[in-house]
Amino acid sequence: MIEKSPRVFGDFLGVCTPFAQTICIEKSVKMKPFMDKDFLLDTPTARHLYHDYCEALPICDYHCHLSPKEIYENAQPTDISALWLSGDHYKWRAMRSCGVDERYCTGDASPREKFQKFAYTLQYAIGNPLYHWAHIELQMYFGIDTPLSAATADDIYDRANGVIAAGDFRPRTLIEKSKVKVLCPADDLAYHKKIAALPDFDCKVLPTFRPDKALNIQAPDFADYMATLAAAAGMEIHTVDDVIAALRSRAEYFHSVGCRVSDQAFDVPPYAPAAPEQVQAVFAKALAGAPVTEQEAQIYKTPVLLALGKLYHELHWTMEVHIGAMRNNNSRMFRALGSDTGFDSVDDGRVARPLSRLLDAMDSTDSLPKTILFNLNDKDNTVLATMLGNFQSTEAASKIQYGPAWWFLDTMDGMTAQLKSLGNLGVLGKFVGMETDSRSFTSYGRHAYFRRILCALIGRWVEQGWYANDDAVLKEIVQGISYNNAIAYFDFA
Repeated sequence: MIEKSPRVFGDFLGVCTPFAQTICIEKSVKMKPFMDKDFLLDTPTARHLYHDYCEALPICDYHCHLSPKEIYENAQPTDISALWLSGDHYKWRAMRSCGVDERYCTGDASPREKFQKFAYTLQYAIGNPLYHWAHIELQMYFGIDTPLSAATADDIYDRANGVIAAGDFRPRTLIEKSKVKVLCPADDLAYHKKIAALPDFDCKVLPTFRPDKALNIQAPDFADYMATLAAAAGMEIHTVDDVIAALRSRAEYFHSVGCRVSDQAFDVPPYAPAAPEQVQAVFAKALAGAPVTEQEAQIYKTPVLLALGKLYHELHWTMEVHIGAMRNNNSRMFRALGSDTGFDSVDDGRVARPLSRLLDAMDSTDSLPKTILFNLNDKDNTVLATMLGNFQSTEAASKIQYGPAWWFLDTMDGMTAQLKSLGNLGVLGKFVGMETDSRSFTSYGRHAYFRRILCALIGRWVEQGWYANDDAVLKEIVQGISYNNAIAYFDFA
């Protein structure tokens, strides 16, 4: 580290230019250890809040993509590549950006080769949360604190696999060791029922209701899905009212299996009210296999989503709304690999007005459920953080929530920006906190990452004199955001 004399010409950015270096004085400063127990905790208050109040708390993972089938079958992974690289499009995306051939991502390369290519990629992923997540997981689950790189890949691969071979890395064991008390994966109700009947598993695994396929009228398989939905609901579907009735039937069945959360994703929130005959004409067009325009899609989605909101309110569910993903951009790779394989990005559609009108339409009929709004484009941080206050009520503390930084935003900067936006414009102390949004059973290090970032931010605010150093209130706030608020908000207790 370099300590400079009083600022000179050319040094106005606080960095020694070649000219200014002539009067810079080098001082030996002890470098911080690599990702040690105080990683990110840059003040005494942050360290106190994290280690004393947050670190040992359990986890409520209210939005994830874990497989209920894998949870129930509970198979031991063969190696760390199976645990880490199978299905993880975050890692695949980074590897492709490093010029790694597809056979090492989704192809037929050996597990060791895939791990070597990921390790090679990781050493260049400076600034990417993947770098921190991978090392947190190595420490948490394998007791390995060696930085992962191309040079250390083989050694860490062998050491990690030795830990797996000697230990229990089955999904339910990893969930329990991670102190996960509630998780809400996708909907394979047959396995949800089997999991619920397990006598010795200390975690509630509750289904999430995801009606996207019924809403996505522009999808090429929409008509086929209507036949699937009709069969599942035990009825025929000919009209939009039939769609709504079938979705109600399915939601009530999900409720009986423990579901309390719904999730729907949009590039932009739909709101295009139209006469019933217009809505039916659009629906008939889609069933016949004809292409549907974006405006027509909004016309169909609006009454269906309003009906779903009313249903969620009746069931006392929480409605999650994920906004801003532009999916399957690479048509060639979509044809080769399908969706959720790492070819999605951030959309830049206008959000504020349709979202306002949608929430207002539900609120006007007293049918607005508890709602969590997630944005994927950080241009919308202020839009969502200010939207909350328009529709709060006494039904729940912060009934309308600003969801945690999600997907491309769950970086150190993205999480900090989301926390600051909510702190600046809402009530941060009632935030429901982090979820993994993950397909990996070792991804719970992301909660530790989030909690460290949270405590670091609040610690700095306290030590700068911006918030009172009231230990009892600070404890309530950080424990609430880390765990307690979510349990209360979702009625998971």
